[in-house]
Amino acid sequence: MSKLINTPLSSFIVFLFSYYICCSRQDAMAADGEITKKGIREWCSTTPHPDTCNYFVTHDPDPISSQEDFRTRTIQAAMDRAVDAQSRAVKLGFHGSQIVDRDCSSLVDDTIAQLNTTLHSIRTNASYEVSDFQTWLSAAMTNVEICNRLGFDYSPKFGNFKSPVLLENVSELIRNSLAANGALLGNDSDDKHVTRHGFPKWMTSRDRRLVQNAAAIKSQANAVVSLDGSGQFTSIQAAIDYAVSERVGSGRVVVYVKTGVYTENVLINRTMSNVTLVGDGIRRTVISGNRSSSGGFTTHSSATVGIDAAGFMARGITFRNTAGAAGGQAAALRSASDLSVFYACAFEGYQDTLFVQAQRQFFKHCVVYGTVDFIFGNAAVVFQNCVIYVRRPLLGQANTIVAQGRGDPFQNTGVSIQYCRIHAAPDLEPVVGSVRTYLGRPWQEYSRTVVMQSYLDDLVAPEGWSRWGDSDFALTTLYYGEYENFGPGASTAGRVNWTGYHVLTNPKEVAGFTVSGLISGGAWLPRTGVPFTAGLLRL
Repeated sequence: MSKLINTPLSSFIVFLFSYYICCSRQDAMAADGEITKKGIREWCSTTPHPDTCNYFVTHDPDPISSQEDFRTRTIQAAMDRAVDAQSRAVKLGFHGSQIVDRDCSSLVDDTIAQLNTTLHSIRTNASYEVSDFQTWLSAAMTNVEICNRLGFDYSPKFGNFKSPVLLENVSELIRNSLAANGALLGNDSDDKHVTRHGFPKWMTSRDRRLVQNAAAIKSQANAVVSLDGSGQFTSIQAAIDYAVSERVGSGRVVVYVKTGVYTENVLINRTMSNVTLVGDGIRRTVISGNRSSSGGFTTHSSATVGIDAAGFMARGITFRNTAGAAGGQAAALRSASDLSVFYACAFEGYQDTLFVQAQRQFFKHCVVYGTVDFIFGNAAVVFQNCVIYVRRPLLGQANTIVAQGRGDPFQNTGVSIQYCRIHAAPDLEPVVGSVRTYLGRPWQEYSRTVVMQSYLDDLVAPEGWSRWGDSDFALTTLYYGEYENFGPGASTAGRVNWTGYHVLTNPKEVAGFTVSGLISGGAWLPRTGVPFTAGLLRL
């Protein structure tokens, strides 16, 4: 994966750039509004982009009375700008690459949905916490930034564009919202909504019984998929579409996928919340695709399975992309699903295998295969008791396990690898000494990755971590850490000496990267029935 997602630049994006850069400024407010404007200026001075804040937030004449009120104003302004951009683009039409237009339009739609959900929850539902809002705002910003980057590396082929700043006002307003909401963080309790039984209060008794008994999942399936005709469907997508359409309300639906290799691309859109896919095991149930950047797809659309809806769960399934090392960016799975869980699953690919795009995700007892940046994205994600296999890359390539994409210091995102094992795959073993393998490299400026209490085999290069190309990009702003790792590749004696790299020795330093600290797992993981460790174990 490259620093900027490799895709064609669409005219849709160009329009957004032109509109926001060229739009005319409205006249200043009348003199009787100057007192309010001065107050807003004081609030806006606390944000990363005060000029943008002053221009858009001062359009609301009501005074701001609190940090909470200011946060709401910044989110409302960001949503208004995103809605306006999307509606004007749709009205005028665009004629660039259809794949890129579709990806970018979908990302902006998701951004609007995240902002709207945040506003609605702030105004109507006190059961949500500030950390929830920070997660949704982080996802909204990630979506806009992905759209912003579309076409960057291929600009010489599709047009002479140099680092376009797209959806600029929207991105800056979301950054301001992250800062405003971040000022309210600090008092959240990870178990605020957990009953004495260890489940969230909002979880139904039926869901608790279902997830506590793994065997019950198959027997209570809403749809069954089988290639031999013994199920209701032969297509996974058709089964999901049916199960979601037939349910009453938003309760969980279960799709049981029997043994077989299903060659199809599956999309679980943001309206399909609370879907569980259960298979017969990673060696028996496989979802396979071969889309790739070399085949004309964006990284976003290359995924064999893409998930945008909250509450997704999968057990006993392999997600595979067969494009191979020569295919370039080719994702097996792309997940932007909040509070999602993958248990005993496998993810097979080469470059960009697992796109952990956004929000809170948990992987337990999973297996991941890849070469270049094969765990990447800007989710808050914990891998626990997983096995990571590094494959043989193309000649001259180095392997990098994680390319984390945190682009703002207020985003509550990062990758945590805990109690895992990192090994060379069978195809890499014969040449392991001639291929450099790194734990991670900075995809974006505030990249965060911590590897802790894990086994590192001798394939890991002594310096551990890689620069982005030959640059000094992000070396002082990233946060990379290692804590109590072991194995022949775990020595930190020869590690990089960057400002942002840390050899961690105090448990308190890594508490923020545990299940409780990074993904607030104590408040939602118990409902899934998946075993997890909330904090640290003593080794």
